[in-house]
Amino acid sequence: MTEHGARTRRALIAASLAGGIASPALLKAAPARRWRCVTSWPRNLPGPGVSARRLAERITAMSEGVLTIEVFAAGEIVPALQTLDAVSTGTVEMAHTASIFWSGKLPAAPLFTTAPFGLDPMEHLGWLQNGGGQALWDELYAPFGVKPLLGGNTGPSAAGWFRREIKSPGDFQGLRIRSTGLGAEVYTALGATALAIPPGETYAALERGVIDAVELLAPANDLPLGFHRIAPFYMFPGFNKPNGASEVLIARPVWEALAPSLRAIIEAACQSEHALAITEASTMNYAALVTILESGTMVKRLPDAVLNAARQASDVVMDRLAARNELSGRILRSMRESALRERRWAGLTRLPAPPA
Repeated sequence: MTEHGARTRRALIAASLAGGIASPALLKAAPARRWRCVTSWPRNLPGPGVSARRLAERITAMSEGVLTIEVFAAGEIVPALQTLDAVSTGTVEMAHTASIFWSGKLPAAPLFTTAPFGLDPMEHLGWLQNGGGQALWDELYAPFGVKPLLGGNTGPSAAGWFRREIKSPGDFQGLRIRSTGLGAEVYTALGATALAIPPGETYAALERGVIDAVELLAPANDLPLGFHRIAPFYMFPGFNKPNGASEVLIARPVWEALAPSLRAIIEAACQSEHALAITEASTMNYAALVTILESGTMVKRLPDAVLNAARQASDVVMDRLAARNELSGRILRSMRESALRERRWAGLTRLPAPPA
């Protein structure tokens, strides 16, 4: 082992012990495991694809190989939008995905990724950790035999890429847009047709004219997929996705079979990846936005009339969600109460924006 490698290993062990994570002796006593982790992303897609890879590497390293995670991109074992089923049925042990994809199975699931006009990344983290959100997330996924954890964040998204500029609420009429989650329901309420297309298949759909617009994530994640080559209008703000939380899904039987020390390693790795991903997102999004502007793309702000119409539609969508069942109502109420607490404090401390 090199001197650098030895220092890194000693630092990892020290950090692990300080955080209550297993010592090497304890890890060696545990049986070795190899898990397969399927994802909803193209391999190494900036943002979530990179988070999936780094998370697997971090868990493997922190456990000193006692728990080895092998990552599979969308389509390599199961399609992008079947990762929840793959973990639920025991086909694989783990997935890296986003709860926004499961609205058809679990109406309230998208709230744990984002909600239109909802929590920002810091507010979302506060809700999960301090506002009862994680317990509600566990309760929601329990019937599927899956343990959910926060596993990365791409930050606030764009409203989307459009072939034509959106100047009024009427411009959504008849528009076919790639969109998922509750944001898709808002676009539908505004008159668009929302289609849930996996990220890796979206460019082809846009190129063939199957769709007229795309909302996916933020500049750093969107740029490599090439949407700017077809849809020249990039619209902001992303009222549809003010947050971009990814989730890690673990099959309950294998999660519960782990020693507490290995569970602590997974939780610490997820927390570390979320912190790294959200800080990277801000830097990478600005750099990607500069490249997008240089390509000739027109970055536009949605008019207030459009945002007001979207907010009204969002209120209807959210109220309808709350009425779906008792658990959905409790989750939405908890999220709103947490947001109110967070924003009352933030309102006292927030400084005005600097001059342009």
